[in-house]
Amino acid sequence: MNKQKKGANDSNNPKRSNNKQNNKSSGLSASKSRPKTTVQARTVSRGEAIRAQRRNHDDANRIIDQYKQAEQTKKRANHIDDSSRLKIVGIGGMDGGGSKNMILLEYANDALILDCGNDLGVDLPGINYGICDINYLESIKHKIKGYVITHGHLDHIGGLPHIVPKIPAPIYGSRFTIGRVEEIFNNFGLPMPEGFKLDTVIMNEHTHEKLKVGVFFVELVGITHSIPGSTCIVVDTPVGKVVNTGDFRLDPNPLDHEKTDTERLNELGKEGVLALLSESTTTERPGRTPSESTIEQSFVDIMENAPGRMFVALFSTNVNRVQMIVNAAVKHNRKIALDGRSMMSTLEMAVRNGFMKIPKGTFISIDKVPHAKDTDVVVMCTGSQGEPNSALQRMAAGQHKHVKLKAQDTVVLSSTPIPESGNDAKVANMVDDLFRMGVHVFRHQTRELDGCGPLHVSGHASVEEYRDMINMLQPKYFIPIYGSYTSKKRHIDIAIEEGIPRKNTLNAENGQVISITDNKMEITGEVSTGTTLVDQTGATVSSVVVKDRLILSEDGLVVVILTMDKKTGQLLTSPDIISRGFIYMRDSEELMNLFRTELKRAVVQRYKRVDLDRFKVELKDYVTHFLYEQTQRSPIVIPVVNIIGNRGGGTNSKSNANKKDKVEKSPEQIAKEQQDRFASMRQQLLGQDARVD
Repeated sequence: MNKQKKGANDSNNPKRSNNKQNNKSSGLSASKSRPKTTVQARTVSRGEAIRAQRRNHDDANRIIDQYKQAEQTKKRANHIDDSSRLKIVGIGGMDGGGSKNMILLEYANDALILDCGNDLGVDLPGINYGICDINYLESIKHKIKGYVITHGHLDHIGGLPHIVPKIPAPIYGSRFTIGRVEEIFNNFGLPMPEGFKLDTVIMNEHTHEKLKVGVFFVELVGITHSIPGSTCIVVDTPVGKVVNTGDFRLDPNPLDHEKTDTERLNELGKEGVLALLSESTTTERPGRTPSESTIEQSFVDIMENAPGRMFVALFSTNVNRVQMIVNAAVKHNRKIALDGRSMMSTLEMAVRNGFMKIPKGTFISIDKVPHAKDTDVVVMCTGSQGEPNSALQRMAAGQHKHVKLKAQDTVVLSSTPIPESGNDAKVANMVDDLFRMGVHVFRHQTRELDGCGPLHVSGHASVEEYRDMINMLQPKYFIPIYGSYTSKKRHIDIAIEEGIPRKNTLNAENGQVISITDNKMEITGEVSTGTTLVDQTGATVSSVVVKDRLILSEDGLVVVILTMDKKTGQLLTSPDIISRGFIYMRDSEELMNLFRTELKRAVVQRYKRVDLDRFKVELKDYVTHFLYEQTQRSPIVIPVVNIIGNRGGGTNSKSNANKKDKVEKSPEQIAKEQQDRFASMRQQLLGQDARVD
């Protein structure tokens, strides 16, 4: 996916640097592994320990707030807005580098959703991506008449399998885009709700057909991007035409000869465009984006000079680039193997729908690569961004099932790391591993050093193309979308330079309601927006769970298990302590002995004076204070108190009736049974984990 992403990189996370250093060690440093005496420990106040723990929670809150869910919106059943205003709301995509893109058009009792993407740049433990929180959309569920999609990149379609089953409506798009939509539904990891049926509608972007959807008329206009079937969305609303450009570049010479339909865009400008919603990903890049065709010769030249096997990593959706590599391979009589699930799935769909021309017998399976002659093979694979578990990443790590890289292999990275995604470091580490193997590596960034031509061009416009779009459509109102606040601000500057009055522009945030009539545009309110987090299985994850994971990653977890006699309040055995991600207990024996002594002191001082629930609360505070005194860290503390006592004296009438029939047990027998029962419970709880002291 050729798109900027805003990830939660370490440089942006408001975590405390001193804690990060601590977390890199499996145990305490030399100075901290030596426990303080009780008198020395008292120099740290309980309040200081509590404040340190609160700072951990505040840090986690600041991180998770970047992906917070929307606040609850009250549903308005069958509410009809009789005003003649068109409402435009960015549910997603109006921040960061442009991700989980989703724009809502709402007029009276009808609404359209333009794009429905995900955010692959989310950097949180156990999280795969984020999608838009649809709290507000569910409150107007009865209004939504359809989803109209600009193109098939995941930041524009990745939210559909999660959202459409909850808010069913037809999905409209070009043939390739609908093919991609059906592909992600087929490959989605979770079952669809009972009775749900995917409803897709293919529109022809070349014939300018218009479909009526509610009170709107929808038209698609072909445009060039880094994926086939990319379109602008033109929506005729009761107050005027609205155009969403989607992601675009104005490529004058695309390989598939599907140029931007500038003729129709100019016609729309003459007909009158009320509002232009234009993507703003690369508005700070001067000039024009080079044509995709400028890189075709580079693959031919590298393949001609490659001494052995050739591996090309690229985005699976860049079908034109895949076609270039196929053409070069056919020219040099090389067979092609594909690796990576998304690569094979997307290309199978592209071939089936006629978007690629591949001679018969060109492809071989990946398991045949080790047995083929080195100079006869090209492997196209995923991993150009250094993604964990991608095909090329597994090859670089020596963990691929079928392919073992060797000296004289050639690897080409036909992409650049997505800005703001944190992928730069991943790619750099992967390249290090490749060079260690003696592999020849060609990258676009180092093409002059590597002695090759360009290997990548952006799928997005540069400044002069953004100007062209504004001049072709001549909108009355201009709203930059799909980009960071700064990128959108730069886009507004371009629009003003091209003659659009500043008062007719808006740099809106997610959730702000833009109300437009034929003579006025203003922000009239705000709806709740946010992010729903999704794990590797496709299931959503509560932000509370992720917050706990963040705190665990910072300072770890300590579980304290006390087993006590019900009558005497005495400990039946030494306290059990479990540590995860905090310290390695076998290297901190002195601290653990002091810890147990303090736990015994706490039991003597507090247990008989308060009820059990209150005792657990006080025990947690006591342990938190003690551990902070000794280590200057505040792990999550979980106290477990097992109470073992005489089970006689029940009130059940049947048990009372049978009480006389039972043989009375001696105190020694009762004590032995309790000890045996406790030993069994302890074994089940602790198991055989070597980290348990």
